[in-house]
Parts: sequence; C-alpha cells; structure tokens
Amino acid sequence: MMTGNLLGVTYLAGSPESVSQARDYVRRKLGDGHPALDDVTLLVSEVVTNAVIHSNSRNGGRVTLAIADCHDLIHVDVVDFGGDTAPRVRGDLYAEGGRGLMLVEMLSHCWNVYDHPAGRTVWFQVKYG
Repeated sequence: MMTGNLLGVTYLAGSPESVSQARDYVRRKLGDGHPALDDVTLLVSEVVTNAVIHSNSRNGGRVTLAIADCHDLIHVDVVDFGGDTAPRVRGDLYAEGGRGLMLVEMLSHCWNVYDHPAGRTVWFQVKYG
C-alpha cells in the first residue's frame, strides 16, 4: 500500500482553458525547485487536454485533478466523465495528434486507465530524487 501526502485536489471545467489552469496548479503545488516539476507539468497538460477534448467532460463538464507526493514519486489522478473509447497509446510519431499518452508512457514511472461508475481515471507516477 502506497502512502504519501496529498498536495491537493482541484476541479476544472471541461474546456480547453482548463489545461493552462492545470499546469499552473501543478506549479503552485510542487514549487519551482521540485525535481519532478517539468515532467509532471507536461504530463498533466497532456492528460487534462485529452480529458477536455475526448471525454464526456468536454463542453463544460468537470475534470478533477489530484496530486500526491509519495516520498520518491509524484502520483497524479485525472478524473473525467468517461467516454465511448478508452485512451490508448498511438504508435505513429508522425500523426498530427495522439502523442500525449506516448509521452506519459515514456516519462512516467508507471501509469494506467480505469473506468468506474463516476467516469474514468487516468493516473500516472513520476519518480524523483
């Protein structure tokens, strides 16, 4: 069982403007000197973008962002209202879109997606230290 310190939870509108709010939230919670700041900020940006564009949270629904410091890694949950298709890594480096989860795959220690009655959660962990 993983334990840690919940740094915070914020609720974002399911609109593209929320992506920059999510990045700002990560910066405030982790602080400028945190060794995982850049990777966590980038990955939050990618996952929240997916939520506000592809999930049923788009067009004004809600996206929840939770961040925890678990001693040697940062754990992030992004919860949305789910959708018709599950997020997946696309292997085409030259496609116009679809590389966000490829970045999550490359930069995170681990990540996953699961559906639940309230919608869908995409989570990832970034090691530091």
